[in-house]
Amino acid sequence: MALADPAPHTAALRRWLSIVGIGEDGIDGLTPVARSLVSGAEIVFGGKRHLALGAPLIRGTVRPWPSPFGGAIDAVLAEHGRAVCVLASGDPFVYGVGSILARHVDPQDMLAVPAPSAFSLAAARLGWALPETATLSLHARAVDLIRPHLHPGQRVLALTSDGEGPAAVAQLLAQSGFGQSRVSVLEALGGARERIRATIAARFALGDIDDLNVVAVEVVAEPGARIIPRASGLPDALFEHDGAITKRELRAVTLSSLAPRNGELLWDIGAGAGSVAIEWMLATPMQRAIAIEARPDRAARIARNAAALGVPGLDIVSGEAPAALSGLPGPDAIFIGGGANRSGLLDAAVAALAPGGRLVVNAVTLATEAALIARHARLGGELVRIAISRAEALALSDPPLQGEGRVGAEALSPPPGPLTRTDLPSPGGGVRHSAPPCDVLAQATEVGPSSIVCRPALPVTQWVWVKP
Repeated sequence: MALADPAPHTAALRRWLSIVGIGEDGIDGLTPVARSLVSGAEIVFGGKRHLALGAPLIRGTVRPWPSPFGGAIDAVLAEHGRAVCVLASGDPFVYGVGSILARHVDPQDMLAVPAPSAFSLAAARLGWALPETATLSLHARAVDLIRPHLHPGQRVLALTSDGEGPAAVAQLLAQSGFGQSRVSVLEALGGARERIRATIAARFALGDIDDLNVVAVEVVAEPGARIIPRASGLPDALFEHDGAITKRELRAVTLSSLAPRNGELLWDIGAGAGSVAIEWMLATPMQRAIAIEARPDRAARIARNAAALGVPGLDIVSGEAPAALSGLPGPDAIFIGGGANRSGLLDAAVAALAPGGRLVVNAVTLATEAALIARHARLGGELVRIAISRAEALALSDPPLQGEGRVGAEALSPPPGPLTRTDLPSPGGGVRHSAPPCDVLAQATEVGPSSIVCRPALPVTQWVWVKP
């Protein structure tokens, strides 16, 4: 016969720390177990608002959170062995103190009793399916974090820092081409002061907003809205750059080679516009990246691009590698977009990776390509050459362009016959063939009042290596 699990209050006796979620309805919304944990605690930690809400039950010593919050966790841990209760907003594990405490306290030593989160309450008021809704916290964070979620028809719930937060969200929407989006502000949910108001982002004029609020957005995109696609290889036009950027198609290949995995850290060395690091961080909300860039003007540009594309948390190191790599946290993957033949750089990158870490290096110069061929011969991995060409309209009256093949509008497929190939050395000897270059299209015949010109970019040699 199976034994029933012990009652929560029995289990709590073996756990020195309890974390109790409390809503705007105060102690009336607490379960009997939560009430007993608050009243039975020797010490009760919490914000001033939480402590005021729980005051009728508190019998022990009251300890408001210090400001700044940095020393709060140490203060709780210092009371190990005593009956300690932490009061938190709603669900302590939804952008709350519970997640922070869980990094330091064994789950067997604590008991959490959550209340409904602000997201749950907001979804219930609006009739939204929470699993189909993007949720994020803008509390003490850049409002730019909402940008990756701005897709037509998307519903977004965002926590803000204070009464000014909703206006900041509405302003961003209006300036980014989403001014017709419906914005609802849900204040003090679950309490006597609860209020819900709605307007259009471009006409946002709500005032006297409670500091405790959730912003709900029903996204409507206007023509030309700045929508950040979900796939890698974002349009180059989304980035501010001076030409030092890994171009769209090559960036998509590079991200595929880097193979981002949830929560990993990337070093983007010689980051230029920061495009690879930014797209790495867009892969999942847990991704981290450090962009290393020697030129201060480009480092500043990377910061602007990161904010504009919704990843303001991108770390930027202004300095020249390999010296600038000293002291950085160990990476899971490294990308070198230029300058790989700089003395000591490849050695430093190889040494920095843990087993299983990925190194991707792109080369456009003969010197760097030679360095990659040598590394490939010694360490293995994959070595490929990538060539991208774009077809563009060209008036027949224009003079021929050197190095560009003019082809008829009806002849975008290579003609039959042998094709020229670019060859790379194979690790086992001989040659390894790459794809045929685009300039075979030049054999076609011009037709019509305009023709197509094939504009090839410089071919890029890419070395991909996984540390054994």
